[in-house]
Amino acid sequence: MFRINEIFHSLQGEGFHTGTPAVFVRFSGCNLRCAFCDTQHHEGVTMSLQEIVAEINRYPDVPLVVLTGGEPSLFINEAFIEELKKTGKRIAIETNGTRPLPKNLDWVTFSPKTGFDGGDVEPVLLKECDELKVVYLGQDLSQYDGIQAAHRFLQPCFSENENERQVNMKACVEAVMNNPGWRLSLQVHRILNIR
Repeated sequence: MFRINEIFHSLQGEGFHTGTPAVFVRFSGCNLRCAFCDTQHHEGVTMSLQEIVAEINRYPDVPLVVLTGGEPSLFINEAFIEELKKTGKRIAIETNGTRPLPKNLDWVTFSPKTGFDGGDVEPVLLKECDELKVVYLGQDLSQYDGIQAAHRFLQPCFSENENERQVNMKACVEAVMNNPGWRLSLQVHRILNIR
């Protein structure tokens, strides 16, 4: 049984797959306590793997499943991924990189939380990914040099405060301009006001 915060159909709003229709499986629970986390970990329902697959199958034409959280690597294994692959969809994960991952994932988005309040509770293990997506608050980017990633994205940290949001956006744009190995990622789902 799995504690699931929500399963929903939307567009991927961040990083490499921005704009791609996806089914999001958001797990409840995380091993970190980042101050800016947008998941309510006390919410959710207990679901079996078969119930999760049935919910994913409600969207037969959607090409991508995104496992997110919280931290999905706390709950999944290769057998879990194999069951999800029977839906015919590509299986992606968004992870903080502090736990081992199943080898049969189709796409790994690594979003390290080192340097953030509550994000250094456990050491980072992941050294290789398809996509490195860093929430940017002015940190030194050289700390990510040892991570092998096909794609590197900087994303301004979202704030409800308009002034803070603009400051974060400007700093992130400047960082990308000064570090051309990185690309800008915006939270398009917030701009479009979708989930």
